[in-house]
Amino acid sequence: MDEHRQTTHTSRSLPCHARLPINHCNLPAIILGSLTFQQHPIPLHLDGVEEFHAELFSSLEAIKDSHERAVNFQDYMRSAFLLDHLDEAGFNPKGRRRRDKADYLRMLRGWLFDPDGKEGAVLKSWVESRFGLRALNHHGPLKDTMSEQYLNYQIACARGLYNTNALEAQLDLLYTYCQYEISRKHSSQGHIRLYRGINRIDEHEVLHRPNKHDYILVLNNLNSFTSNRERADEFGDYIMEANIPLAKLLYVPSLLPGSLRGEEEYLVLGGIYQVKLSVF
Repeated sequence: MDEHRQTTHTSRSLPCHARLPINHCNLPAIILGSLTFQQHPIPLHLDGVEEFHAELFSSLEAIKDSHERAVNFQDYMRSAFLLDHLDEAGFNPKGRRRRDKADYLRMLRGWLFDPDGKEGAVLKSWVESRFGLRALNHHGPLKDTMSEQYLNYQIACARGLYNTNALEAQLDLLYTYCQYEISRKHSSQGHIRLYRGINRIDEHEVLHRPNKHDYILVLNNLNSFTSNRERADEFGDYIMEANIPLAKLLYVPSLLPGSLRGEEEYLVLGGIYQVKLSVF
């Protein structure tokens, strides 16, 4: 009985190597990354973002059409971060490294093309900073912080953020806007069922296996899922099915209509999840 209690407790608590001691969120990583949070989520808020951009969210309240709200949001992003006037933001077109295209949309497009690319490293680094969930994989495992693999990840993060225009603040607002839209459309819903194709379960850190098909495991700090089970089958031999807290969605399809083509992906924050594994 004591051994069962210890196993259950261990499977609920996010391991030390998967979290940071501080973040910029209303809950610490050990809580928001726990199995308990997956089962009983509450809203997550990044420090000061809603308050600093109160004018945006106040204006969105009066707009009933979601497409119009998305246009309003993107107009606000261009204005707040001078995306159409980068010279005013200090951009030097004669500089050695051109970073004028490195905005929140470029990060999303880069992730959709290759989650292990430079843009993927930036997004994972942002999740580490804001939510305290450590990146566990980028072109390979990152558990050993002294490894060459981890050093290369840090270099990719630095290169991706170098000389950009408040890129992390842009991502802060993207997450907050996504959560705002979700709250308007799913006010009485706490979860969404999503799917992810994988090749091997041992690609993940398994904490407990309650039965033949259910696993309690630790996901990377940012992951791609889909709501289409058949679509998930295209990306692996096995299908991982999970109830994802809405609070852990950074991006959902149709959030920014017309800005990202051909994407059906949900960007999901990591932590501990109970998932069901099956063959399509």
